[in-house]
This record gives sequence, structure tokens and C-alpha cells, in this order.
Amino acid sequence: MLDRLYGYEVSPVLWKKVQPRLSAGRVQSVATRIVVERERERMAFVPADYWTVEVELETEDGEARRFPARVSALDGKALARGRDFDRNTGKLKTAVRLLLEAEAARLGRELPATRPVVTEVREQPFTRRPYAPFITSTLQQEAARKLRFSAQRTMRVAQGLYENGYITYMRTDSTALSGQAIAAARRQIVELFGSEYAPEKPRFYARRTNAQEAHEAIRPAGTSFRMPNQVRGSLDRDAFRLYELIWKRTLASQMKDAKGTSTTVLLSTSTPSIDSVGLTASGRVLRFAGFLRVYVESRDDPKARTEDEERFLPALRTGQTVGVPGAEPKGHTTQPPARYTEASLVRELEEQGIGRPSTYAAILQTITGRGYVWKKGSALVPTFLAFAVTRLLEQHLGDLVDLDFTARMESDLDEIAGGVREAEPWLRNFYYGREKGSADDGRRGLRSMVGEGVDSIDARAVCSLLLGQDDEGRDVVVRVGRYGTYLQAGDDGQRVSIGDDVPPDEVTLESAVELLRGASEQGGPLGLHPETGEPIYVKTGRYGDYVQLGDPGSGATSGKRSARAAKPKMASLWPSMDRASLTLDEAVLVLSFPRELGRHPETGERVTVQDGRFGPYVKSGKESRSLKGHEQLATVTLEQALELLRQPKRRRGGSASVLRELGEHPESGLGISVKKGRFGPYVTDGQVNASVPKGRDAQEVDLKEALELLAAREARLKAQGKDPRAPKRRPGRKRRTTKGARRS
Repeated sequence: MLDRLYGYEVSPVLWKKVQPRLSAGRVQSVATRIVVERERERMAFVPADYWTVEVELETEDGEARRFPARVSALDGKALARGRDFDRNTGKLKTAVRLLLEAEAARLGRELPATRPVVTEVREQPFTRRPYAPFITSTLQQEAARKLRFSAQRTMRVAQGLYENGYITYMRTDSTALSGQAIAAARRQIVELFGSEYAPEKPRFYARRTNAQEAHEAIRPAGTSFRMPNQVRGSLDRDAFRLYELIWKRTLASQMKDAKGTSTTVLLSTSTPSIDSVGLTASGRVLRFAGFLRVYVESRDDPKARTEDEERFLPALRTGQTVGVPGAEPKGHTTQPPARYTEASLVRELEEQGIGRPSTYAAILQTITGRGYVWKKGSALVPTFLAFAVTRLLEQHLGDLVDLDFTARMESDLDEIAGGVREAEPWLRNFYYGREKGSADDGRRGLRSMVGEGVDSIDARAVCSLLLGQDDEGRDVVVRVGRYGTYLQAGDDGQRVSIGDDVPPDEVTLESAVELLRGASEQGGPLGLHPETGEPIYVKTGRYGDYVQLGDPGSGATSGKRSARAAKPKMASLWPSMDRASLTLDEAVLVLSFPRELGRHPETGERVTVQDGRFGPYVKSGKESRSLKGHEQLATVTLEQALELLRQPKRRRGGSASVLRELGEHPESGLGISVKKGRFGPYVTDGQVNASVPKGRDAQEVDLKEALELLAAREARLKAQGKDPRAPKRRPGRKRRTTKGARRS
């Protein structure tokens, strides 16, 4: 009821002030705000340049061994690194020395002639404890990092594993394992790695706040765990990879700690230009792998060095001298904060206490499906629509997207679930406001938040983002309109559309002015149509470049053109055409369609060639057939069109194109091929179709993998009581039975 009240009351405000068909939600709006705030940080980010010097050192006594180091200080003052710069100003925020390019280059030349001396060796033991078994949110995070699965894909695959008895229930926020599971894990650890990897006592993990302890953590099902190689043949690629991940994490959670030693070596030398040059080398040695024999957790940043990575240093002692085979200056530019990925956003929501693990996949699907967020690789990029929605909610319904408010609401719901609070009074207070004398006396309810002052919201201001002023003193803004996003200079100035796939942090004042200037320069006509004398314009719209014949509202022409002169004729450019090099002849050609080729000799219907939403085609009456490419529009003859129209029409869904022929099925002799269908690539033998897993390049699928996919698909169909090899009955009209009876 809470979520329905939220959605039903707030969504209409967005329809009225931003765009139709938008939605608001208790968790989805907060998740959108978190992504938008990160993009704001990126937009406000000011980059800074700095230099470092990477040095290669070599021991000189005994067996020469090389190891890396870096210049860390000059004349006793530490050198600046990326973390020392302020993100919003680009200036140093700590008292460190900034190394410039010229000085770095000089050090690169002078250091190889020196012999640094070891001044200090610091050794410190470390212990790494294993990770808790998977819960829903950590499974989504790790599957995103290791397998590149979306949260939705992870839950879909996990659902299949659970339904078929491979894993326990996958919607859980409990890290507890049953006694049977612990016993099974410990037995398998001893069998695979030896008793030295199993701790004396089972491991138990701290109970999570408000966890539903009726469920276990996600683990392999059964009183003994099936090894990954035992289930490989019965699972498809996605299911096998996810099962293996769950198996590894479960085993690792019951293994001994990893132990090792961290070493930091400080060295000192001097050069002709610098009296004191400090160098630092660091290393890490794993003495006992423990749970790392099975499992290493991934990082959100793939470029970051993992804590478990081994970096060996030779045995060094204080006073020892080393050689410098080489030194390399390197320039760096500070980077803005990384955008959220699905994994890091789930982790952020979980840490903030917002939402529940079982809802995260649905939340991510909603914010992408509603057009608030799109993916650039694995990064979540907010649209300008998300900026407008977030700005409206922040300014006029602030509590509803406040992280603390939403987290407290989750706690209240947990107390209701636990019987500490009563549901109906709490819901009444949320909707109508807090009663006098309560702890939150004076807090407005949802009804008054939405009802008070909503009509006075300035929709234009909410949907505008000021970038700055151009050379003429006009405000350059990004506006979210009813039909898309566009740039505008001044209230009555030039406009130009921008796509929904443009990251907001890339729309700077400079780039916006350049786009507006380009649109202004190309605002004149390309030329005049040789037959009608109307101007032809080249424009860019929401769906790409197109040409336009005449001006809106022009009444200069006669006949059919004058009857619809308020809406000039438009036509999209062909894929082979480039707006910058488009000629008048090409524009006239594009505008010449639909074009009549002649009459059908049998029906007398007109035969036309046209460019439609799904590509070029020929048409006569109700019959139509696709052409192979846009170039055929200009060359197809009446005879060729008639030949196409005589060919049988392919049924809907049967227009898949063959990407590769793989060979014959070793048992049935049927031809195996990879095809591109409406919903993506798939493999088929003509009777059974099996989708190529997402993320898998269809061009790399071989015959063996295709056979595995087909076998898995056929097994799933048979499990559902379907015979994939049975003859397909052609669909027909349902027969109407006697009046009042059910239809067949």
C-alpha cells in the first residue's frame, strides 16, 4: 500500500510537469537521485595534471633481481598524487610538491646514473578472512563484476538453478548456513585441498540487521555439494558459470584465513639537480593461501590492483645499495569519480539501508526501462530526463528522495514486520501527516506534499539545466521537452536536438555552443528542388539526419503539396549518406520516394517502391516485399518488383538472417546455423532454436557449443511437457462455436 500511494500520488506530478508516462517510486526515485548526484560530481569535476617517475631498481649483490619503485619525495617533501587534488577546483588540497613535466624528464635522465641506498625496510604480517556466503545483493554484485551479468540476468539464471534443484532459495538477506551445508562444505574442502585448509571449528557470520533468518544464504543445494564439473553437461553456459561462482563462494566461506606479509622499502639518493630523492617500493607475499585457493572477490574498478595480488620484492636490508637500470617519467590527469555500475549501485543502496535485496533487480530494470538511466559499457549513465525528475522531487518533494528519510522508512517497515509497530496508524501518518505530540510532530504527509504548491511548480525551470552564457550573453541551456532533449541559446534563439545517448558530463558550455553554431551555419537551404522550386534543408532530429522539402506553413505550391503545406515532406538519409557531404541530387533522390514503377499486370494495382520504418520495400495493393538495401530503391525495375511480389511472403518472425553455417548435426544430419532474429542471435537445426547467451559473440560460436545449446534447450522443453520435434501446426482462426459456448 505504501508503494502504491507513493506511485499513484507522485507520478501524476511528473506527467504534468515533465513528460507523460513517467513513474516515481519509493526506492527507484532515490536510486535515480544517487546516479544523478554522481553525474553532477563528474560535471563539476575539474581535472588536474601531474607527473610521476617510475623507476626500475636492481640488486647488485648475488643474483641480480629487478623490482619496481617510484619517486615519492624530493628534498624531503612528498610528491603529489591523484588523491591530493580537490575534485571541484583541480587545486592541491594538501602540502605536497607538484612535479612538473620538465623536472620529471630531468629526473628520468639523471636517476639511472645514481645508486640509491636502502634507508628502511618495513615488514608487517596481514591476515585476510574469507567472505560471507552469498546473499541476493552480493550475488548480484559479484556476478556483475566477474561474469558481466546484469542484476536481472543474474536473478533469471539463479531462478532456473533454484527451480531445478541446483541451489537454495536465491532471494535472501541471511548469511547463515545450515548445519548440513557447513558439514558438506568442510568435507569437500578436506577432499579437495587437505585438512590444513579447514579451520578447527565451523565459521559463523554475524547476523545482518533485519535479515530474514528463515532462509539460508545462497549455496549449492543438498547435503553434499555437486562439483562444477559434475553439472557442466546439464547446465547452459550462464547457469554453469553462476553455479560455479556460488559453489566457490560457499566453500571459501568455510576455509581458513589467508596469511602473508606486506613489505615497504624506502630508499634515498641524489642527482645533480636534486639533493635528496626519496624512492618507495612495496610488495606483498602470500605465505598461506587459505580461502584464496578457491575464491578471490573482484573489484568494481577493473584497473585497481586487488588486495590479494602478490607483488614480490627481493630480500633487502638497510644500508644496501641498488642500481637503477631505468627511469620513466609519466604524465597523469586526475579522473572524475567513476559512474555507478549495477554492482556498485546495489552496494550503495544496501549500505544506505534503502530497499531490500530481493527488489534491487526490479529497481534497476525500472530506472533503465523508464528512460532515467542507460548503460555505457557497464556504467549507469543518467539521462537529462533523470536530471529533470530528480530536480523536481528535490525542490518540491524533498523528503521523498532523501536518503535518511527513506532509510528510516525501511526501519519502520521492519518494525511493523516484527510486530513492534502497527501498520495502519503508521500508514495513516505517512499519508496524512504526523499526529500532534509525536516524535515527528509537524512532518507533512504525502497528501499535503503533493497537494500544496504543485500547481505553482515552474515546469520550464525544472526541465532546464543552465550551462553558462555564450559570447553574446545569451543563456545556453539544456531543456527536457515533451518530445526529447535539446539545446537552446536564449529564449528565442537557435535550438538543436541532442540524443538520449549523450552523457550529461560531456555536454559542456563549449560543446553546446559549437553544436548551436553548427546548426546555425547549416540552417540555410541545401538548394532548390528542380521541379517544385522549394528549398531543401538538411536537419538533425531525434532519430538522426533527414532532409526537408519546403518550409512549415508555406503555401507556395499547388495540388497535393498545398493541401498539406503545413507539414513539409521529410525523408531520412540513407545509411550510406553523410550529412556533411550530402549533395542536392542525393537529397532530391531521397525525397522522390514513394515512387511508382507501373501497374501490376494481373491486378491493375499500382506497384510502388518505398522507404519505410523497417527499410526499403516494394508494394502493390496489400502485398509488400523487402529490398536488400537502400541503393535498390533507385535501381529496381517493374519486372524485378513483380518477381519479388511473386515470391511467397515470409511469416512474421521468419525473417532471420543467417550469420554462419556450422555444419550438420552428428545424429540427425540436420544443418546447424547461427541466425540473427528479432530478439537477438540464436542457433538452430531447423526444428529447435536456442538463444546465444548475452555477452557471447555469435560469430565465435562453434558447432560443439551450438550442439550444447540445442541439447539444453530441447531438455528444457521436454521438462515442460513439450515435444520440440513434433510437426508445427500452422496457426489459423479460432472457430466460433454455438452462441454462449466457449471458444476453442
